[in-house]
Amino acid sequence: MDEHLWHHVSPRKRGPKELTGMVNLTRDKDGRVRARLLDLVPGRSGTVYKTWLDQRGKTFKQRVEVATLDPFRGYKNAIDDKLADATAVLDAFHVVALATAVNEVRRRVQQEIHGHRGRSGDPLYGIRNILRCGAERLTGKQQARLDAAIAADERHDAVHIAWQRAQRVRAAYAHPDPARGRQLAEQVVNGFPSCPIPEIARLGRTLRQWKDAFLAYFDTDRASNGGTEAINGLIELHRRIARGFRNRENYRLRMLLVGGGLTLDPPQV
Repeated sequence: MDEHLWHHVSPRKRGPKELTGMVNLTRDKDGRVRARLLDLVPGRSGTVYKTWLDQRGKTFKQRVEVATLDPFRGYKNAIDDKLADATAVLDAFHVVALATAVNEVRRRVQQEIHGHRGRSGDPLYGIRNILRCGAERLTGKQQARLDAAIAADERHDAVHIAWQRAQRVRAAYAHPDPARGRQLAEQVVNGFPSCPIPEIARLGRTLRQWKDAFLAYFDTDRASNGGTEAINGLIELHRRIARGFRNRENYRLRMLLVGGGLTLDPPQV
């Protein structure tokens, strides 16, 4: 499941902006995920999700084996309460996004040293895009720029350490062996909370709170919310094509037609 904004006007006119979307991520016989939108319901809370699950009935809930989610405690509580036999998996994309706290560190160090935001000519500002890259994708020129910027001031070491920590999170997810990836992820959970860099320590505490759902990624054939995000992109595309919607129920029905994965029998000749 994932949250979704269906309008950007006053809630007094059209009701809640947030919708919770439920997507079926069942794999086909070839092991590929075939994302299919199940429903869009108003609100973004654990209560909304619990109510929807109860409406599906006992048989439906018993068939759910894995539930992927963003790091939102409301959804996690609903899974624990209503899908006790299912495995909750924290979405890899959002964990990696949290790991890019390196940009927060860069901005903080920039302010502490120069007293202003990054400007052209500032070493850290010059590598802001490089810090978002994976270490394995850096060209020789980019690596040299990174090294030069870090060496320009010893206080830049905090940025380099934060970048290295982000690479460790990426390496855990990218490792071809799930068992080894899980070991790397456990090292992240155990080591990050004690990091002297506050942003990384905060990330470590977050992952420690979500430890079971974080590590479950490596035990569930790499389950993630990727298919859910793809459905969200499909919804956004068709909302733009339609120039927006005013009626939520019409919006829901149209998006179920777009992303519901309906198949029709071939015409009889």
